[in-house]
Amino acid sequence: MVAELISVGTEILLGNITNTNARYLSEQCAALGLSCYYQVTVGDNEARLKAAVREALTRSDVIILTGGLGPTNDDLTKEAVAAVLGLPLAEDAHTRERIEDYFNHGIRRAPTENNWKQALVPEGAIVVDNHNGTAPGLILKTQDHKLIILLPGPPGELYPMFEQDIKPYLSKLTPEIIYSRTVKIGGMGESYVADAIKDILASQTNPTIAPYAKTGEVHLRVTARAASKKEAKAMMRPMILELKKRFGSNIFTTREDVTLEGKLVEMLKRYGLTVTTAESCSGGLLSGRLVNVPGASDVLHQCFVTYANSAKHRLLGVKNSTLKKHGAVSRQTAKAMAGGAAKAAGADVALAITGIAGPDGGSEEKPVGLVYIGCYVRGYTEVVECHFSGNRAKVREASVARAIDLGRRCVMKYGRK
Repeated sequence: MVAELISVGTEILLGNITNTNARYLSEQCAALGLSCYYQVTVGDNEARLKAAVREALTRSDVIILTGGLGPTNDDLTKEAVAAVLGLPLAEDAHTRERIEDYFNHGIRRAPTENNWKQALVPEGAIVVDNHNGTAPGLILKTQDHKLIILLPGPPGELYPMFEQDIKPYLSKLTPEIIYSRTVKIGGMGESYVADAIKDILASQTNPTIAPYAKTGEVHLRVTARAASKKEAKAMMRPMILELKKRFGSNIFTTREDVTLEGKLVEMLKRYGLTVTTAESCSGGLLSGRLVNVPGASDVLHQCFVTYANSAKHRLLGVKNSTLKKHGAVSRQTAKAMAGGAAKAAGADVALAITGIAGPDGGSEEKPVGLVYIGCYVRGYTEVVECHFSGNRAKVREASVARAIDLGRRCVMKYGRK
């Protein structure tokens, strides 16, 4: 079955709010086995809203509209859908009673006259109670067996209503489910990863693989369509094992909720290691990403931002002769920063970043985007030379991602006692 999402609200078109509802509903539709081929956003305009509904009915089996169910004059979703289907609006006594209860015993104030607008429903609609607001959800069936679902716009009302009522209703209509797992790869480019699995991509049917590029990572989403989650997992297992065979330790997780920095913190805890950071061009972004991980305080006690050469010398013990001979952006300085940070913080592991983020400061010998990253683990130090493209922010973000991945690899190599 084909699903279509219609998000209603001029505030979405103007960029005043982020349309998180569409992302949530897309994920839910996929999990239910619905193929979401179209997403449309329409402002608070009745004529354009009617046109969007008519177009959706020509190409989709399930149309889910969000927003525009409020009490004001610009809330037009219900009215537009009823007009397209040729259905009159009538007051639903149950909904009116719930609205009265919400005002009398919930927020304890008198309703205004326009609140009763929300008790009007199209003839023949299934009314879905809103336990977190006043606008009910509505389910309508057309004469040609299409399904139109109207949901309130506020996420605090939409999400619970979908989970409690709409999801169980839709699950009865779809004989299959769609299940996905994500294989996350660090330190490799999207083109290289795609080339390594081009034979799989060319012949895939069910399950399928879809590559997604992230800063410093590539995610491979493996998706199967099956009658049950158990069957989908069984179908996906050979493909995931093949990916593990091809990419080996480049894969840092197959869990959706695990981040690259989270994996590093997990490994540090497992091996009983502490970590510190020494940052120049990244200016604290690296330590910030590590701190974002819950429980990072168990392994991260102290960090250094040493932007100036004097700070590298004073706080990390980088020799002035090293800085003078090789420069702040060099393999030698990155190595000295990593070792010096570990010693100064009393840490087992240290990650160091020094580079030229731009837009100024580059030269023919050392261009913008040149970054050296060092990792010290219990007496062993590795340094990698990187060349990143993009603006200043992108160079800094890419440097941090590469540093975390280098840390992960070095901990695997040297971290075990």
